[in-house]
Amino acid sequence: MYVTVNRVRLHYEVDGQGPPVLLLHPVGLDLKWWEPQVEGLRSEFRVIRLDFRGHGESAVAPPPYTLADFASDVHVLIGHLAVGPAHVVGLSLGGMVAQVLALEYPADVRSLVLAATLCTLPAEARAAMRARGEAAEQGGMPAVIQPTLERWFTPGFLNSPLVARCRERLLADDVGGWAATWRAIADLNTLPRLGEIRVPALVTTGDADLSTPVPAARVIADHIPGAILRVMPGAPHMGPFERPDLFNPLVLDFLRSVVS
Repeated sequence: MYVTVNRVRLHYEVDGQGPPVLLLHPVGLDLKWWEPQVEGLRSEFRVIRLDFRGHGESAVAPPPYTLADFASDVHVLIGHLAVGPAHVVGLSLGGMVAQVLALEYPADVRSLVLAATLCTLPAEARAAMRARGEAAEQGGMPAVIQPTLERWFTPGFLNSPLVARCRERLLADDVGGWAATWRAIADLNTLPRLGEIRVPALVTTGDADLSTPVPAARVIADHIPGAILRVMPGAPHMGPFERPDLFNPLVLDFLRSVVS
């Protein structure tokens, strides 16, 4: 399904019935990556997924992008579907957008699951984020594939069919959308406002995550009142996709506790 929001044509899917759960994907991927989670949620929840601007089957909007732009797109989609407030699950980039959504549009959010994500960056990391976009602009998507996969998955998983599929997805990405998204990520700084979030929140990451390690997750959990921190043993940055056996029960138990 498609809808035009903020002059950008967005692709989205809806599955199941029940309280609404919105799934927000990482940079470079798309809504299809949430299939293992949809299968576990659709019997109890109405599951909404979208491709962010510049991703998947959504349009590549003219840059620059900001995290506020992504959050505004989600806000308009929630209004279009009349599903607010929703339980919002965000992974990596999706978790950053989820934080901004909760801060700027609190009526849209019933609860938060913030997976493998950050709330701020030191100056050197901001430069590194921008460099990831610049590398693709200079060498095309093939220039960024291998370092991305090595950050996202455990070494023993790199030869798996799922990582081969991830490679194909990244190769098909629009360079402009990729670069604009990394520049948006480089400006992340929700930390000063996290105390304003007043909904139940689960913060989770893997102890093998090279991009968003446990101390970064702990900062988020410590600054959102009442937030729960759960660490997935052996899980990498893309733990929800490499280890859905660990991630899915955490999410389902949390959502059931909020709904009940």
